[in-house]
Amino acid sequence: MSHPAGPFDMHVPVTMPPRGVYLLTPDEPDTGRLLARLAPLLARRPALLQYRNKAASPALRREQARALLAQSAHHAVPLLLNDDWRLAAELGAAGAHLGGDDGDLSDARRALGAGAILGVSCYDSLARAELATAAGASYLAFGACFASGTKPLARRAALSLFLQARALGLPTVAIGGITAENAPVAMAAGADLLAVIGGVFDAADPVAALRALQSIAHLPPSSTTP
Repeated sequence: MSHPAGPFDMHVPVTMPPRGVYLLTPDEPDTGRLLARLAPLLARRPALLQYRNKAASPALRREQARALLAQSAHHAVPLLLNDDWRLAAELGAAGAHLGGDDGDLSDARRALGAGAILGVSCYDSLARAELATAAGASYLAFGACFASGTKPLARRAALSLFLQARALGLPTVAIGGITAENAPVAMAAGADLLAVIGGVFDAADPVAALRALQSIAHLPPSSTTP
């Protein structure tokens, strides 16, 4: 399968960051406003950016993803698309993130190529993490780790999963209700990256919130305390 030229060449491996803040976009219907909200945050160079807009139509999703791809590439921040690996392949994004109903991971890996970042929602299941690892995942996301305003009904994942998943050899991502207050708990439990939406975008000062989370996420594991 051939891919169009894009900000990220899928035939060249994109480096999966070992630690850091993984920023997810809010459901923002106005593309200009979305870009404006992200501009000062991308200047802080989060480890990864995921485009996520559950309320967007296919046309709006394509429009926003294309605009974000140019913006994130300017700051050398890899952009992953939530749910839609086909759109990621079409636009030349750095990769995709798949949930439980987003298709076969092996198909996505074959289409995106070995160089793409391909993440998987493992929820509260180590068995799902093991299957994802075998199918070619780049990282494993567990959550909700804490009460989440974005997904208030999401089932909770035990923090012990992070240490259990370490034997699989992939970076792990903590998601769900992450804030500067509870982030040290997730990191101490063994998470490698912190995935955040509301903890940044709902803050009075999003840039300060991101900066605080980055200071926690980049601490060496021995420096994090529960």
